[in-house]
Amino acid sequence: MGLPFVGETFGFFTPHKSFSIGNFLQKHRSRYGQVFKSYLFGSPTIVSCDLALSRFVLQNEGKLFQSSYPKSVRDILDKHSLMLVTDADLHKKFRSIEIGLINKFKYTPDSLSNIDKLCVSLMESWRGNQLVLFSKESKQFSFNLMLMNLLDMQPGEPLGLQLLEEFLTFMKGFISIPINLPWTPYARALKARTRISSTLKQILKDRENRKDVELVLRPAKRDPFDEILLKEHLNDVEKVCIIRDLLFAGYETTSGLLSLLVYFLAQSPRALQNLKDEHRALRRKKKEGEPLNWEDYKQMEFTIMVINETLRCGNLVKFVYRETIKDVEFKGYHIPVGWKVLPILSAVHLDPSLHENPSEFNPWRWTDPATRKKVIPFGGGLRLCPGSELAKLEATFFLHHLVLNYRWTVKEDDYPMSYPYMEFPRGLLIALEAETTEF
Repeated sequence: MGLPFVGETFGFFTPHKSFSIGNFLQKHRSRYGQVFKSYLFGSPTIVSCDLALSRFVLQNEGKLFQSSYPKSVRDILDKHSLMLVTDADLHKKFRSIEIGLINKFKYTPDSLSNIDKLCVSLMESWRGNQLVLFSKESKQFSFNLMLMNLLDMQPGEPLGLQLLEEFLTFMKGFISIPINLPWTPYARALKARTRISSTLKQILKDRENRKDVELVLRPAKRDPFDEILLKEHLNDVEKVCIIRDLLFAGYETTSGLLSLLVYFLAQSPRALQNLKDEHRALRRKKKEGEPLNWEDYKQMEFTIMVINETLRCGNLVKFVYRETIKDVEFKGYHIPVGWKVLPILSAVHLDPSLHENPSEFNPWRWTDPATRKKVIPFGGGLRLCPGSELAKLEATFFLHHLVLNYRWTVKEDDYPMSYPYMEFPRGLLIALEAETTEF
């Protein structure tokens, strides 16, 4: 169980390549098996590298298990965050609101057009550039998408740039040792959250002040933010938390996915060529300059396979936190009430008993329907990520314009690391070359 109080937390936190499970899990799994106990984040903990147990935990939310994250996450996210709310009715209410907003982003022609236009704008901004620090570009791109859809803010607005900087600080302390000293990631993240909340609260106030005038001028016009304001029984703190959740999850998941796609495709010429062929065929069916739509997205079958394989290999989310709310028996294992349980999603994705050559980036493995049942990148059960489909949609639109306009190579020895959040240490520097092949 490790050292007194800290247990094995530092070993568990040791950074490693995100397409591996790291030395800590490798050694423990070899010694103790797919399921073992430890002492992590100040609590006795069951660590699950087993697909069946991990699915069991995710599917029994509210019955046998509940969300239970470490102090740093609870402090930084705020108790109203969808990740932390344990009250079933409140969780259902917040989730319904967030899914309603996300569906508007996915299905409305204006939102899809915004995604397409921002992709085109980004491609144009790279003209003449030989080197691009892609992680930075992807974060700004995905954050701009969320700002446009949620707050009707255009790229480049000073307030939007300020919010992005705050979220970058917020993310670095998201899962950290909760030492509240000024120079620690934890303390900086707490201050960033306060500034983010203050800014969003002011935006809410300004919109409420303008709402009556705007509805007179544009009676049929209501943006997604207005929909939140019309929901009953939401106080200002809850409204701010919902918007903050959506901004955080929307930009972090998508930007990480885009970086992983660029990284893995640069190493897989065959997959990249298949991707180009699919998108060239799609573009030939459309008029010049015609934006992509929902029907186009549903036709991108190989693109979705590439995205799914990227999520399996890259592991944006390494694990989730749960706690038993009653004694649990599962296949001979006894988990006492009050113990933490960590389903390790990356261990499932890289399990050689589930996936042939698991470290190999192979989109074609997704032609087998059984693969889908062995991958859980967005969690599951009641807490399945509500924005998973939106992230895939934005990634397909981005890939469409990228592969038709550019070829690229990764310039430095860079790779995705799990801290446990996923990041490229050197920012994923890529060399761009204009694509000259005709559609």
